[in-house]
Amino acid sequence: MISPAAARRRYVVISALTWLPAGLGMPAFVLLMRERGLDVVTIGTVFAVYGAVTVLMELPTGGLADVIGRRGVLLASAALTTASFAAMALATTAVQFLVLSVTKGLARSLSSGPAEAWYVDTVHAGDPEGDLRAGLSRGSAAGSAALALGTLTGGGLPLLVPSSWPVAALAAPMVCAAVAGATLFAVVAVWMTEPRRPGRRQRPVAVLRAVPATVLSGARLGLRSRSLTRLLAVSLALGVALNAIELLTPGRLATLTGGAETGTAGYAAVAAGGFLASAVGAALAAPLARLFRGVTWRATVAAGLLAAGSLGGLAATAELSGMVGLVTTGAGYVLLFLGFGLAHPLRAELLHARVGAAERATLLSIDSMLLQLGGVASALGLSVLARQFGLDVAWSAAAVALLAATVALVRTPSHEPHPDIVATTPAAVRKSTMVNSSPVP
Repeated sequence: MISPAAARRRYVVISALTWLPAGLGMPAFVLLMRERGLDVVTIGTVFAVYGAVTVLMELPTGGLADVIGRRGVLLASAALTTASFAAMALATTAVQFLVLSVTKGLARSLSSGPAEAWYVDTVHAGDPEGDLRAGLSRGSAAGSAALALGTLTGGGLPLLVPSSWPVAALAAPMVCAAVAGATLFAVVAVWMTEPRRPGRRQRPVAVLRAVPATVLSGARLGLRSRSLTRLLAVSLALGVALNAIELLTPGRLATLTGGAETGTAGYAAVAAGGFLASAVGAALAAPLARLFRGVTWRATVAAGLLAAGSLGGLAATAELSGMVGLVTTGAGYVLLFLGFGLAHPLRAELLHARVGAAERATLLSIDSMLLQLGGVASALGLSVLARQFGLDVAWSAAAVALLAATVALVRTPSHEPHPDIVATTPAAVRKSTMVNSSPVP
C-alpha cells in the first residue's frame, strides 16, 4: 500500500505533468494555425469544437474512471495528448486541425478528475480520516507552476529554433508538448498504482453499461445535497470569470501597448504571472485555513472575495491608459489568479467530504463540465457586453456572478452526512465500481 506521503509526492508530479503540455502549446497554437492558412473564423471554430467535445465528454469519462479505474483513463488521456500535439506539429489544413481539436478535447475530459480521485482514494484507503488539504494544495500549485513554466518555455522556443532544423519554429512547442505527454504516460504507468477492481474482469459491454448508471448516480448525489450543489455552482461562475479574462485581456493589452504583436507578448507575460500567482495561492491555502481557525468555508469565501474584488478592480480601471493602465491590468489579473489558487484546494476539500470513492471521479467531471459550460455560455454574452457597453460592464458582470456564487458558500459545513454510496448505487454498478465501502466523512 502506498503511504499518504508517497501518494502526495506522486500526485504533485502527475499534476504538473498533466498541465505541462497545455502550457507548452498555448502561446504558439493560434499563430501556428494562422501560419498554415487558417483564418480567424476557422480558428474560432477549432476552439469551439474543442470546448464542445470537452463539455460533452466530461461526464462519460468521469463515469468511466469510476468504473474501470483512474489509472487507465489517465493513461488514455496521456496517449491522446501525445498523439494530438505530435500531429499538430505536422498539420496543414483546417480539417486536420478540427480533427485534432476533437482528440484534444477528449484528452482534456479524460484528464479531469482521475489523478485527484486516485490521490484521495489512496489516502483514505490507509486512513479514512487522513488529511487531504496539503496534497490538494501542492497538486494545484504544481499544476499552476507547470502551466506558467510551459507558457514561458513555449513562448520562447520559436525564437531559439535555427532555420536549418526540420521542425518549423512555431511547431517546436508542439513537439515539446508531445514529449511531455509521453513522459506523463510513463509516470502514470509506473507510479499510479491502485487496488485491483472487480470491474476489470467484466466484459467490455458490461463495463460500458455501468458507466451511464454511475453518471446518473453522481448527478443525483450532486442535486440531492444542497451544499454540494452550491459548491458545484461555483465552477459555473469560475468559468464565466476565466472566460472574461481570457477573452478580453489580450485585446485590452493590445490597445495599451499599441499593437497585436506587443499585446501578445504582454499577455504571455501576464498569463505566466497569473499561473505563478495561482501556484502561490494554492501553496498558501492551508495557512489561510489555519488563519480562519480551520473553518474551511470561511477561508474559501475569503479567497473568492479576493478573486471577485480583483475582477471588480479590472472593471474600475478599464478606462485607464498608458503605464498606469498596464500596471493595473497586470495587477488585477495576478490577484484574480491568486484568489483562484487559494480557493481551489479549499473548495476541493469541501467537495471530497461529500462523496464516496465510487463516484468521486464522476463528481469531479461534473465540476469540470460546469467550469467549461460557464465559459461557453458566457463567451457570446460577454463579447456583446464589451462591444456595446465597454470592458468595464463585461468585467463587472463577471465579478457579480463570482461574488454571488462565493457568498452562497457562507456557513457551508466542513463535513456533511450523505447517503451511503453502497446503498444508493445499483447492484450491477456497485459490483464494478467500489474501491471501498466507506463513505468519505
